[in-house]
Amino acid sequence: MSDSLHSHKPEDACCASKLKPVPKHAHGGHGDSCCSSKVSAPVLVQLSEAPSADARLSNFRIEAMDCPTEQTLIQNKLGKLTGVQQLEFNLINRVLGVTHNLPSTTPIIDAIKSLGMHAEPLEQGVEAPAPAPEKKSWWPLAVSGVGALLAEVIHFTAAAPNWVVALIALISILSGGLTTYKKGWIALKNLNLNINALMSIAVTGAILIGQWPEAAMVMFLFTVAELIEAKSLDRARNAISGLMQMTPEQATVLQTDGSWVTREVKAIELGARVRVRPGERIALDGEVLAGHSTIDQAPITGESLPVEKTVGDKVFAGTINQAGSLEYAVTAAANNSTLARIIHAVEQAQGARAPTQRFVDRFSKIYTPAVFILALAVAVIPPLFMNALWFDWIYRALVLLVVACPCALVISTPVTIVSGLAAAARKGILVKGGVYLEGGYKLDYLALDKTGTLTHGKPVQTDYLSLDPAAETSAPAIAAALAGRSDHPVSRAIADAAVDKHFAPLVVDNFGALSGRGVRGEINGQLYHLGNHRLVEDLGLCSPALEEQLFALEKQGKSVVLLLAPSGPLALFAVADTVKESSREAIQQLHELGIKTLMLTGDNAHTAQAIAAQVGIDEARGDLLPTDKLQAIEALYAKGHIVGMVGDGINDAPALARSEIGFAMAAAGTDTAIETADVALMDDDLRKIPAFVRLSRQTSSILKQNIVLALVIKAIFLGVTFAGLATMWMAVFADMGVSLLVVFNGLRLLRK
Repeated sequence: MSDSLHSHKPEDACCASKLKPVPKHAHGGHGDSCCSSKVSAPVLVQLSEAPSADARLSNFRIEAMDCPTEQTLIQNKLGKLTGVQQLEFNLINRVLGVTHNLPSTTPIIDAIKSLGMHAEPLEQGVEAPAPAPEKKSWWPLAVSGVGALLAEVIHFTAAAPNWVVALIALISILSGGLTTYKKGWIALKNLNLNINALMSIAVTGAILIGQWPEAAMVMFLFTVAELIEAKSLDRARNAISGLMQMTPEQATVLQTDGSWVTREVKAIELGARVRVRPGERIALDGEVLAGHSTIDQAPITGESLPVEKTVGDKVFAGTINQAGSLEYAVTAAANNSTLARIIHAVEQAQGARAPTQRFVDRFSKIYTPAVFILALAVAVIPPLFMNALWFDWIYRALVLLVVACPCALVISTPVTIVSGLAAAARKGILVKGGVYLEGGYKLDYLALDKTGTLTHGKPVQTDYLSLDPAAETSAPAIAAALAGRSDHPVSRAIADAAVDKHFAPLVVDNFGALSGRGVRGEINGQLYHLGNHRLVEDLGLCSPALEEQLFALEKQGKSVVLLLAPSGPLALFAVADTVKESSREAIQQLHELGIKTLMLTGDNAHTAQAIAAQVGIDEARGDLLPTDKLQAIEALYAKGHIVGMVGDGINDAPALARSEIGFAMAAAGTDTAIETADVALMDDDLRKIPAFVRLSRQTSSILKQNIVLALVIKAIFLGVTFAGLATMWMAVFADMGVSLLVVFNGLRLLRK
């Protein structure tokens, strides 16, 4: 049946192809000034305009590279090395990618070694294993704590000479703070004022002015706080890396001799036949070849209910087979499964820094040197020009160094963003960067495509009306026979509707397509036509009563097809794309959030208005070309609105690209949607958009809370320090205490 059976323009049902190789917002490329934010992911740093033609990529595993402090040190060091053109930092896996044209990697390894780190070259094409949990002995910290406490007690009670107190304190400092001193010395050599450098200076200063017990207690408290903070941050970090544990390491594969053998998942080739038993996790993406079961797809799509799967359906790695046994053909390698691409996308998303994080990065780069200069001024100016005591003001300067560290400020943003990204992934919402997660709260208008977005994208027969009593029983079978010879969506809908009725097969002779009108064919020697309103007019079989019936159905957004015999119309069929139940609820939730909605579709105005009325959309526009959709988005921007766009087709690409945030219906893992959208909805459920907006608003709120909390506490304690009421161990509590507060506040996003 020809395309013109539709009275409207069919929309492209393929996945959203928003071809944006670079995110709308630039990536931040520099490390933080605080070693506490151990949650950044792949960050690309361009050291030259473009890699040269002879450039090659070398990857290195650096166990000590687990936070932006090391990133900054390495970046500054390798940035001075001739031939190094580009760096890519993956702090989660502790892997450094170096694009260079050096004859060997020895200069790179030597440069990193000078920073106190060991770089282990990785073979090309070999995926770096996840870093093993770091095992540290507990006894040095215990010795440090006991020593610090003992030094304080002996000093307070004067139970022993000062040299005994100094010796005990020194043992405490060396047993607990040697790593801090080592990192601080490397940072100072490279002119980098991070938390380790500031703490090393403060403790050393306390020692020089004879405050041995306090120096020991400060170093011990700092080490403990760092340990607690690292454990807390691991929760956010593991929320991402934990996704990797969802797929089993082995699967049962059919061999050429007919036997089933357990093999490593990484060694299973495309097209292999894999069997999965009830209760097992599916190891690889595939297409079901045999069996029937229900699958828990929550790890991929966030769906709360299991989904039935049978022959021809797709299954995804990491999902759980619940009921029956299935056999499926592998369609993607282990490192290219839907789950693997989700993990990779989320890791990459952490490198796309949110506006708040970029602000904090810039702020800390100015703030830290400024505080250091202020501390020097506090130590020197009052004694020199105001006859103040050197001891008192040097001590205050040391306290100032500790309390003024931007640790809490710097760490507040990445841990919150990572927690938000992980929380979204758990809900089946793939967010392609913190910039979009943070920006979602600004949306006040959402434009939506119709086909495949608000509707299922698959026409179904909605109405049947017999127009000739004599043909009431035979008309559906005749229409099904003619429709079955066509591949047009409307024809398929009529043919599919007849499947369950088990009509006896009819032979169609002399079948032919009528361009723009329908089809014809002979059944049992009788000529029949199946076509649209225009075909009825051409055959002279229309009437005022029939016109009225056709208009009523077309006004509802339905495509009408008639079965015609030479004597007149025999039956009427109406076909329409049905609305998803989730669409109505999603639109209602968006309105409750104060977001207005606009439907943009290539379908005719009648269809647009009918669908809009069904789901409650504020405004609908039909008969739109891709450029028309783009102009509609531009018009909303001109009125001052912040606009998001939801689509699933190539024809939505211009509007998706122009929108503040583009949402793609990912069709449970379509490659182009996952790789190009700002936000991909893994199960095509529009209710995930209001869920995303709520998460974005919560993320933005927590980011602001953390920044205000960090700055206010810093300001209060600075005042207390200048008043001479603060001690160094109180400063450590204030600094690390607020750091833990912002970490725990950010982790609230991970709660169910």
